[in-house]
Amino acid sequence: MERHVRAWMTAEVTEGTDIALLVAVSEAPVAQESLTVLAGGREHAVAETRDRFGSRMHLITGLPAGQVEVVYAARGITRASVPVVSEADAVLHLRPSRYCEVDEFTSTAEEIVGERTGAAAVEAVAAWVHDHLDYVPGASSITDSARSTYVSRQGVCRDYAHLTATLLRAGGVPARCSSAFAPGLAPMDFHLVVEALVEGDWVAVDSTRLAPRASMVRIATGQDAADTAFMTTLAGNVVLTGIQVTAIVDPELPAEDPAARVLLR
Repeated sequence: MERHVRAWMTAEVTEGTDIALLVAVSEAPVAQESLTVLAGGREHAVAETRDRFGSRMHLITGLPAGQVEVVYAARGITRASVPVVSEADAVLHLRPSRYCEVDEFTSTAEEIVGERTGAAAVEAVAAWVHDHLDYVPGASSITDSARSTYVSRQGVCRDYAHLTATLLRAGGVPARCSSAFAPGLAPMDFHLVVEALVEGDWVAVDSTRLAPRASMVRIATGQDAADTAFMTTLAGNVVLTGIQVTAIVDPELPAEDPAARVLLR
């Protein structure tokens, strides 16, 4: 199976703007890859680094005022190696984070998970979130967290992911969030899913059930959307004016079985 992805963005920026991008394929082998930034009609320099979770981050500094165009493309993406699990993961990914108020969901998680552990607990949480939330584009904002999503019972992938991760952590299952290219996703966009630590593996969990997990490609990983945002303004001002994400798979889109054990590769 090979995946082919592309992300195109335009924005209006002020003089001296600095931004950080998390749009590149993280670990999977890629046959062809490019990242181009045009500012003021000229190609602008990009520096690559790694964030604290190991995701590939691209830094763009000193942008001139006006329109900026960013184009990332990768073709022939094959499956990455199995995600590495460290001893610290079981501690770090049980903690509360900016969008995951774990301490507030202990009793709710107990009701949903009951006596279940491991894969059974993960399946119970994912099914509950899928059944109790409505996918409504535009229903939430970047300030919404697991708490507000639990109350409103609606949102998009980031809201599903935050509530899923929060309930899993509150139920004793380490969970993290990962952004991904997701062939088959409709409407197509950057996607956010959860990975739960089960029997030594980071198992992919997508409570939206909008795309097959087996064909997803990891971009960035962290505790929540604060660590996986595709664009972060470091200085200056950015107004996003256009975005288009494409993700396809060869030879065909795999079938999705919500109960299957799938790793994000």
